Amino acid sequence: MNGASAAPVRVAIIDDDPLVRAGLAMILGGDPTLSVVGEAGDGADAVALVREVAPDVVLMDIRMPRRDGLAATGDLLALREPPKVLVLTTFDADEMVLAALRVGAHGFLLKDTPPARLVEAVHAVAAGLPILSPHATSALIAEVATRDAAGPSSADRRRVAARAALEALTERELEVAAALGRGLSNQEIGSALYLSVATVKAHVGRILTKLGLENRTQVAILVHDADLGDDEN
Repeated sequence: MNGASAAPVRVAIIDDDPLVRAGLAMILGGDPTLSVVGEAGDGADAVALVREVAPDVVLMDIRMPRRDGLAATGDLLALREPPKVLVLTTFDADEMVLAALRVGAHGFLLKDTPPARLVEAVHAVAAGLPILSPHATSALIAEVATRDAAGPSSADRRRVAARAALEALTERELEVAAALGRGLSNQEIGSALYLSVATVKAHVGRILTKLGLENRTQVAILVHDADLGDDEN
């Protein structure tokens, strides 16, 4: 069958600003390939909403009064059949966005994202694809590095935990993980390590499974936490 007959991607919106919810619903609802199936004004209502309407993708505001998007994202990803979570934020290097990516959010969008890009990103996340570009991933990791310099004890604890987790990987998987940490695409990793794109994808899949992670951005952050240099193989 062609794409026109496919069921639309089901989207739920969680944001404490009614105007933002209305704007997002108008943008998404205007595309026949998407369907807005529910809305909530606080992260405290996220689990009940998802259980009721079973969305494929949740657009999650990061700052809400009762239960913020970070806690709500964790709640949703703990469900037996979790939706994909796309975090919404006003700032592209917000500390809570970094925390949300650590707990498994599938990406983030700025609230002023153009409508066409918003629709594209929802479809990408629904299909299990990362929406963070290598440049965005690198920028996020750079932001973590800046804060780590001011808090070495916290960075040390994360380094120990990250290195312990990465011990589960083979030498080749560790090379691929380190490349993900540099924000490389599958094609770029293949070129650097003399692997086919299909082989790179297989390695990435095994890395995610072994580490119990949801997406490559989490792997990149874990590699950063482990403080693996480019020369470490």
